[in-house]
Amino acid sequence: MKRRLAVDIWSDIACPWCYIGKRRLEAALERFPHRDAVEVVWHAFELDPAAPRVRDPNVSYAERLAGKYRTTQVEAQRSIDRMVAVAKGDGLDFQFERIKPGNTFDAHRVLHFAHERGVQDAVKERFLRAYMTEGEAIGEREVLVRLASEAGLDADEVRHQLETNAHAEAVRADEEQARDLGIEGVPFFVLGGRYAVSGAQPAEHLLAALQRAWKDLEAKPITFAEGDACGPDGCPVPNA
Repeated sequence: MKRRLAVDIWSDIACPWCYIGKRRLEAALERFPHRDAVEVVWHAFELDPAAPRVRDPNVSYAERLAGKYRTTQVEAQRSIDRMVAVAKGDGLDFQFERIKPGNTFDAHRVLHFAHERGVQDAVKERFLRAYMTEGEAIGEREVLVRLASEAGLDADEVRHQLETNAHAEAVRADEEQARDLGIEGVPFFVLGGRYAVSGAQPAEHLLAALQRAWKDLEAKPITFAEGDACGPDGCPVPNA
């Protein structure tokens, strides 16, 4: 039987480190000789389950960040600028001034549907880019329908999913599993069901984890490596 390596990732759309982590995993996979044997599955993690569908558009990201961390807007903007620079180093264009924060539960439901249809990674990418770069309101259902259709799903099917309770239990199951695993920040990677990597580790660290997991898919217990991640209390930014 051909060996397969499962890479399960807990993340949220409203998480800049999750997008950076996705890019770094992709860079690692480009150098991994068994790339064709890797199956990546995205799991739900809501950084703010109580968030409204769309937040007040008159409050800027810098204002929101300053309020969260009880700092000045000037310092908050410096933190944002540092995060933008990190993202640029991974080929990403973060536009925090355009971000429209909102609830991501429905987005996670669509991602479960996308997994059934075999286009989960494409939909995940489209959602992240729409949120972090294009200023799309990821909490609005018609926005999700349009974005998902651009990534390969049928718009009417997505709309039907969102009009029902489809995949709500699957999202809750992901979140319950995250609690069982002790996940407090995302992105969080589990490779081969055994090796865990917390945070947006550099690509070379992720490559080493892939190689280790490939060598032993069964015998060893879960081990952890930690990097930058977003948690319920926010997303750390790199120091100046």
